Amino acid sequence: MKLTLARASRRILPAVLGVTVVAGCGGSGGSPVAKSPAPSAVRASTSTPPAPSPSATPAGADDPALKPFYGQQVAWGSCSADPDTRGTDLSAFQCGTAHVPLDYAHPGADTIDIALIRKPAAQQGQKLGSLFFNPGGPGSSGLDYLANTADSRFKTLGDRYDLVGFDPRGVGRSTAVHCLDDADRDKLNAQDHATATTMKDFESGCAAKSGKLLPFVGTVNAARDLDVLRGVMGDQKLNYLGFSYGTYLGTVYADEFPGRTGRLVLDGAMDPSLDALTADVQQQIGFEGVFEHFAADCVTQSGCPLGSDPGTAAKKAADFLDGLQNHPLTSAKNGRVLTSTEGWTGALDMLYGSAKDWGYLRSALSQAMNQHSPDFMLVLADNYNGRDPDGRYTNEADANTAINCADDGTPSPTDDQLQQALQQLQAKASYLNRRVTIDDLRVGNDCGAFPAHGAPPQVIKATGSAPILVVGSTGDDATPYAWAQHLASGLANATLLTRDGDGHTGYDKSSCIQSAVNGFLLNGTMPAAGTHCSTDITG
Repeated sequence: MKLTLARASRRILPAVLGVTVVAGCGGSGGSPVAKSPAPSAVRASTSTPPAPSPSATPAGADDPALKPFYGQQVAWGSCSADPDTRGTDLSAFQCGTAHVPLDYAHPGADTIDIALIRKPAAQQGQKLGSLFFNPGGPGSSGLDYLANTADSRFKTLGDRYDLVGFDPRGVGRSTAVHCLDDADRDKLNAQDHATATTMKDFESGCAAKSGKLLPFVGTVNAARDLDVLRGVMGDQKLNYLGFSYGTYLGTVYADEFPGRTGRLVLDGAMDPSLDALTADVQQQIGFEGVFEHFAADCVTQSGCPLGSDPGTAAKKAADFLDGLQNHPLTSAKNGRVLTSTEGWTGALDMLYGSAKDWGYLRSALSQAMNQHSPDFMLVLADNYNGRDPDGRYTNEADANTAINCADDGTPSPTDDQLQQALQQLQAKASYLNRRVTIDDLRVGNDCGAFPAHGAPPQVIKATGSAPILVVGSTGDDATPYAWAQHLASGLANATLLTRDGDGHTGYDKSSCIQSAVNGFLLNGTMPAAGTHCSTDITG
C-alpha cells in the first residue's frame, strides 16, 4: 500500500518517545531519478573562490559570483522508476540535476547537487511558466511527490504550467544528509523512551557521515537554491505551491526575494514566529483533538475495536497503544515487534489524512487488538518512517532533524519552560502524553550539538512581495489553523482561505479549495478575504 501524505515540520509523536528528531513527508520513499549516477556528496572546488561573494541581502542572479549557477543548463533526461513509483507512467516526465553553492557566502568553493523532475505543460502554446512544488517535511522528496500526484491531483495546473519538483538540499536524490544506518534507525524508531545518549549517538552519526553539509542545510539556503532553480527554468518570477513545511520554505523565499515572487500558495501553513517547543506542544494538542474525533467516528463504523461508547473510545485506543510498552506484539510473519512508540506512530500517521485514512487505522487497530497481529500497524508506522518492506530507509528522518536544527535559532529550553510545556501537554493532550517526562521533552528539544542554527523565530512580513494565498484548515492537527491565521496576518500582502474540517492541508480535501487555488495560480484571481470552503473529498 502506497500512501502519499503531506507532513508537518517535525515528527509529532506521543511524548513516550520524547524526541522530535524525524518526520515523514509528502511522498514517502525514494524518487524517480535520472538514469545517470545519482549525486550524493559535496563536490569540492579545485579553484580559489572568486570575488565578489553574495551580499547579506541576497541579490541572486544580479550577483556576479552567482551568475554561473543561474545560467547553467540542466541536462534533462528520462526518469527511471524506483519501488515507490513502479506502476506510474514516467514517460511524460524529465529528470535532471542542477548545481548550487554549498555556502552562498563562498560560491566559488564547494558545490552540491539538486535533483529535479518536471512534467512539461500539456498546452505549451499557452504555457504560463513553471510551477514549483514542495510537499512538506522537511525531508520530503519533491521528485517522488510530483511523480505520484501530477496526473491525479494537479492535471488542471499541468495544462498551463511545467510542473517542477525538486529534492531540497540534504534530501533524497540531492546531496543528502545521512546519520544512521538501517539497523540503528530500526532501534531508534522502536524505542519507547529516548535518552540523551540516543541523541548524542544520532548527532555523532550525522557529523561522521555528513559533517561538511550539516551547517548549510537550513531553509534560508534552500530558498536561495529555489531562486537559482527559478532562474535555471527561465522564469522571471517564482510560481509555487507549498504544503506544510513547504509553506515555511515559500515564506522564507518571499522574505528573501520579494521582488521575484509570482503566484505563491502556502497550504497547511507554519507559523515562523513560534519556537520549536511551543510549536511541538500546539501540534500535539491538535493531534489529540483529531485522535478523539477518530475514536468517536470509529464506534459508528463496523469492525471498530473500541466498543460502542464514543465517550470511552479514545481512552480504549490510548490504553492499548500505551500498553504495548509492557506487552509488545510480535509478528508471526517476520518476527518484528510492535512497540508502543511504533504503534502510536502508525496511528498518528493516519490522522494526517482523510476519512479514508481513518479506515486504515480502524482496520490496523482491529487486527492488533482482536487478532494480536501487529502487521498492519507496522505497515502504517513504516509508511511514516520511510521504511520499505526490506527494511531500507530513505533519508527523510535524518534530513528532517538536520534541517530543523539548522533552522532552530532558540536556545535549549530551560527546566521552567519544559515544565510549563509538560503541564500543557498533560492538560490538553493527555491521551498522547500520559507517560511523558520532563527528561523526554529535554532530549527531544535539544539541537545544541548541531553545528549551525538559524535566526530566532520572528514574524516574517515579506514586504514588497506579490499577493500570497495562505490556506488553513480549522481541524488541521499538524499545522493548526491559528498558524495560518497568524502567518496571513503577518505577511505584508496575503489573503487567508479557510477549509472547515479535520485533516492536514486543504487542497486534497476540498473541491472548493482546489477551485480557488487553481483560479489564483492560473488566472491571478485571489479569493475574497474571509472565504470558507467545506470538506468534500474523502478518498
